[in-house]
Amino acid sequence: MGRKWNNIKEKKASKDANTSRIYAKFGREIYVAAKQGEPDPESNQQLKVVLERAKTYSVPKHIIDRAIEKAKGGSEESYDELRYEGFGPNGSMVIVDALTNNVNRTASDVRAAFGKNGGNMGVSGSVAYMFDATAVFGIEGKTADEVLELLMEADIDVRDILEEEDSVIVYAEPEQFHEVQKAFKNVGITEFTVAELTMLAQNDVTLPDDAKEKFEKMIDALEDLEDVRQVYHNVDLGE
Repeated sequence: MGRKWNNIKEKKASKDANTSRIYAKFGREIYVAAKQGEPDPESNQQLKVVLERAKTYSVPKHIIDRAIEKAKGGSEESYDELRYEGFGPNGSMVIVDALTNNVNRTASDVRAAFGKNGGNMGVSGSVAYMFDATAVFGIEGKTADEVLELLMEADIDVRDILEEEDSVIVYAEPEQFHEVQKAFKNVGITEFTVAELTMLAQNDVTLPDDAKEKFEKMIDALEDLEDVRQVYHNVDLGE
C-alpha cells in the first residue's frame, strides 16, 4: 500500500519555489474549515485536521491566525468544495479536490489542465471507486514495531504500518484520524512528517518514460491552479 510520502513532498517543494502559493491555498482551506464550524480546533475536527496538515508544510503562524480571524470576523466570502475526476496518459487516474468561489472558472481551468497534457475529465464516480479515503501519519525516530505496540496499547487497530526510508507510515481509517493522533501525542509524539486525510489508489501503475513526463506536467498544471486544494493519482512516480 505504501507510497513514498517524503519523496513526493520533497519533489513538490523543490519544484514549487513559490511557497506563497501553497500558503495562500492553506489560508483559504483554514478559513473555510473555521467558517463551517467553531473557529477553535479543539471543537472543530475539520479545522484540526487542516491545521495538522498545515504544520507539516511549515505554514507560518500569522497566515493561520489571519485565516481564523477572518472567519471569526464574519466574512461573507464563501467557497464551494468540488471534486473532479479524470484520466491521464495511458489510462492513469486522477482526483482533483478544489475550493472555489467561481465554479465555472475552476471547471474550465481543471478541464484545460487535463486536456493540454494528454488527459481528459471523466464523470463523477468514474475514478473515485479505485481509491480509498485514508488517514495517513508519518513519524520519525520510531520503528514499525514500536509504533504497532503503542497503538495496540491504545487499543487501536489500523490498516497498515510500514517503514518507508526514514519514516514509519501509518495508514488508518479516516474516522480514526483523531484517535491515532491522540495516541501519538499521549506518548509525546507531536511532530509528524505527514498528517492528513487523503485518497490512496488501490493499485499504483507505472508509466513509460514519455507518458510519465506528460503525466507529471499534467499534475504540475493541476496543482498550480489557484482553486485546487489536493490532487490524488494512481501513478508510481518513484525514481
